[in-house]
Amino acid sequence: MDYKQNALFELLKILEAEQIITPDQHQMIRVRQSIIRRLVINEKTRNNPNQRYDPNPVEILLASGAKQKDGKDFDEEMIVELWARSQKAEYLRIDPLRLDAKLISESFSQNYEKLNVILPISLIGNTLTVATDYPNNEELVRMIRSTSRHDIRTVVSSKSSILRCISEIYGFRTSVTAAATEQTSASNQVALAIGNLEQFMTIRKLEDIDTSDSHIINAVDYLLNYAFNQRATDIHIEPRREQCHVRLRIDGVLHIVHTLPVIVHAPIVSRLKMLARMDIAEKRRPQDGRIKTEFQDQEIELRVSTMPVAFGEKMVIRVLNSGKLFTGIEGLGMDEQELEKFRRMLAAKTGMILVTGPTGSGKTTTLYSALKRLCSPEINITTVEDPVEMVCEDFNQVQIQPKIGLDFAHALRTVLRQDPDVVMVGEIRDEETAHMAVQAALTGHLVLSTLHTNDAPSAITRLLDLNIPPFLLSSCLIGCIAQRLVRKICPYCKTTRAMNENEMAILGLKQSSTQRRALRISEGTGCPDCRKTGMYSRTGIFEVLEITPTMRSLIHDAANSEKLMRAARSDGMNTLLESALHKLGSEEIPISEVIRVLGIGEN
Repeated sequence: MDYKQNALFELLKILEAEQIITPDQHQMIRVRQSIIRRLVINEKTRNNPNQRYDPNPVEILLASGAKQKDGKDFDEEMIVELWARSQKAEYLRIDPLRLDAKLISESFSQNYEKLNVILPISLIGNTLTVATDYPNNEELVRMIRSTSRHDIRTVVSSKSSILRCISEIYGFRTSVTAAATEQTSASNQVALAIGNLEQFMTIRKLEDIDTSDSHIINAVDYLLNYAFNQRATDIHIEPRREQCHVRLRIDGVLHIVHTLPVIVHAPIVSRLKMLARMDIAEKRRPQDGRIKTEFQDQEIELRVSTMPVAFGEKMVIRVLNSGKLFTGIEGLGMDEQELEKFRRMLAAKTGMILVTGPTGSGKTTTLYSALKRLCSPEINITTVEDPVEMVCEDFNQVQIQPKIGLDFAHALRTVLRQDPDVVMVGEIRDEETAHMAVQAALTGHLVLSTLHTNDAPSAITRLLDLNIPPFLLSSCLIGCIAQRLVRKICPYCKTTRAMNENEMAILGLKQSSTQRRALRISEGTGCPDCRKTGMYSRTGIFEVLEITPTMRSLIHDAANSEKLMRAARSDGMNTLLESALHKLGSEEIPISEVIRVLGIGEN
C-alpha cells in the first residue's frame, strides 16, 4: 500500500511540474485520495462485492473529477505515457490486433493476470515481455518471474487497456474452445438459442457476457464487440481446410484477428444467420440478411451475406454506423469550393444529381448525407435501394426484390405515383432505369443516383450510351460528383519531410531543388493507434462537376468525354488528382495514398 500511495504522490508531482494540473488540484486529490479510492472500488465491485479491486494512481486521478488546466478531460494514455517516461520505464500503447492470444492464455491464468494487472506481450528466447500498469514495480516482477520461470521484461500500459484485452481474449478464446469441445461431444448438434428473431438485437457489453450462456452465443458477442471497438467496417468469417479465419477490414485494409478450430465455424455462422433472420438450413445458396443493434449509444446496422465456398460457407458482415453514414455534407471531405457547388446542386427543386465511383468509394455516405440535409417534414423523400443500406425512419425506403419482379425500373415507376419530392435511386444499372430516372427529373422531382464511372464527365457519356436522348439529358442534369476514399495520416505518429525527386517525378512536378525543399509532405511512421500502417481513418477526394450553360450545350451536342472534361476544367472543376494533391499539400493524406487510389506512376 505504501508503494502504491507513494506512486500516486509521485504522479501528482509530475503532473504539477508539467503544468497539467494546478497546485490546488494536486492538494485536493492528495487529501481526498482515500475517499476517491473507495468510490472507485465500490463502482468496480458493484455487481460482485466479493471481488478484489485495487485502483492505481491513474484511475484515482481520472475519478477525482479534476480537469486539465485548459479545462479538457484527462487522457488516460497520455497520463500513463508521461508517468512511465518520468520513471525511465518503457511505455506501450497496446494494439489488440497484434497480441498473441495463445501466449496470453498459456503464460498465466486469467484470474492471475486480472488480479495482478499483467498482460504477456511477447516471448523472445527466454525473455517474456509483460505489460503492467505500474512502472518499476520490482515486487511484481519478482513474483511473475518465479511463476513463469522466464526472464521478465516489463513495459507500462494503461490499466483499462490491459484488463479489456484480458477480457476479450480469454472470453472469446474460452468460448471458442468450449464450443469446439461441445460440438465434438454433442456430435455437431449445435446448442443455439433460437428465440431472438426480433429486428433489433442487443449485443452485450464485455462485462455483461455471462459464462453460463451458450459458448457460441458468447463467442459471437465477443467477436462483434471486438469488431466495433476496432472501428471495423467489414467482418469476414472464412472457412479453410483445417481452420477458420476471422478478418476485420479497418480503414480499408484487412487484418487477420482470429484463427479458430474449423469445428466451430458452422455454429458461429448459424448463430449469425439466425440473428439475421436467414435460413440456417440452407447452405448451398447465397443468402442476405441484416441485424440491427446498438453500440456506445449509436445505432448500427449489420448487413450479413453468405456464400458457399470450397470448405463451407463464407460470411461477410458489413458494419454500417449511423453516425458515419448520416454525417453532414461538411464532414465528407470536400473543400469549400466543392461544398458550395454541392449546396447549389441540392438547392435545386428538380433535376438529377449523379455520384460516381467504384465499389467502396463512399457513394452511399455522400447520398445519405445529402438526403439528411434535404430532409424536413415538408419534403417527401423516397429511396429505391438494393439493398437498403441503413434503415432511416425519415425516408420512405424501398427494397429491390428481383425474385418478384420488383427491379429498379418497376419500383421507380411506382414511387413516382406516390407524390415524391426527392427520389434516390441506389444505382442506374440499365437503360430502362436510366430513362425512368431522367423522366422523373424532368417532371418536377429531384433525383439522386449513382453510376460506376471513373470520373465525373464520364457519367454523362455513360447515360448517352444508355440511349438517353442528349436534349433530355442536357435539360435535367444538375451535376455529377466523382469520388474516392483515401486513408488519412495517423495524427499520433505524424512526421513532416521534404518531397524527394522520385516523388516529384511521379506527380509530374518540377525537379528544382529549391521548389522540392519548399514542398513539404507528411506521413505516419507507424504506431499502435494506426496498427503500424501510419494511417488512421478515411476521408474523400472529389471531382464536382456543376452543369453550366457551356456544359449543357456540349451535352446537347452529344460531345465525347474528352471535350466534356476540357469544358469542365475551364469552368473551374478540380480533378480527383488535384483534390488529392490539395489534401497532400495540407498534410492530411500521405503520397502513398495519392499513388494507390489514383493509380498514378504505375506501368
